Amino acid sequence: MTFNAPDVEEFKSCYPGKLATLRHDLIGHPLFEITRLTQLAGALPSQSVEYNAGDLPVSQDPAKTPMNGLSAEETVRRIAENNSWMVLKNIEQDAEYNEILNACLGEIEPTVRPATGVMYKREGFVFVSSPGAVTPFHMDPEHNILMQLRGTKTFRAYPDSADAIITDEQHEAFYGDRGHRNLPYREEFEKYAQAFEMTPGDALYVPVKTPHWVRVGDDVSISLSITWRSNASDREARLRLGNAWLRAKGLHPPAPGASPLRDGVVVFARRVTERLAR
Repeated sequence: MTFNAPDVEEFKSCYPGKLATLRHDLIGHPLFEITRLTQLAGALPSQSVEYNAGDLPVSQDPAKTPMNGLSAEETVRRIAENNSWMVLKNIEQDAEYNEILNACLGEIEPTVRPATGVMYKREGFVFVSSPGAVTPFHMDPEHNILMQLRGTKTFRAYPDSADAIITDEQHEAFYGDRGHRNLPYREEFEKYAQAFEMTPGDALYVPVKTPHWVRVGDDVSISLSITWRSNASDREARLRLGNAWLRAKGLHPPAPGASPLRDGVVVFARRVTERLAR
């Protein structure tokens, strides 16, 4: 078992809408050593490797993110000294990483499937970060379990339902052409924050589109994210895209949940639109 069985039971009580802590046993696994990750960085296609300077503000403008001037392999090899942040995306493209990704997801699938249906678009991401590196304030479209393998990091999460943090218009833009994962950040958001101090062996379930930012501790950090999509995440995307279309027509759709029947109609209409487009 990768995950501690009692923690999986706790995860069951929180999924899909609440953050949940777990423990895992992947510390020291050879796939997540620097040498092997350097090989992976060189083998993945360029679109699957993202890296930049690590000393970013929490509110970093994605269009102005500074690069570190190194190759992907050199960034991993010298991560302790080059002040960088890196993510290796879709590690399932490598057979060994695909095996471990599916093993981890397979352990929680019996919990996930009854709540949100089939787990699909299973993807893995490895984050390799220099001491003190910051992942700016953002949100992601997947269900995610973040697993800390080396070093420490502080993960600060915020409720996506708080209009003071993220508006309906921002939710809608996230799924459209105007959207980016990074979000505007203000210090007053901190009154909503939940802080998780993550050490090797810790894992954190992060619900779909939970706003968060991360700061690495005093050592190199290596983390694994295992992610999946579901009927629930699809419904959220379709509802937000449908509401964006209505808003563009001059209408003012209510917040999701205010009228479940109306939400269902919008989701159905969006599904029909997608099928016609195909």
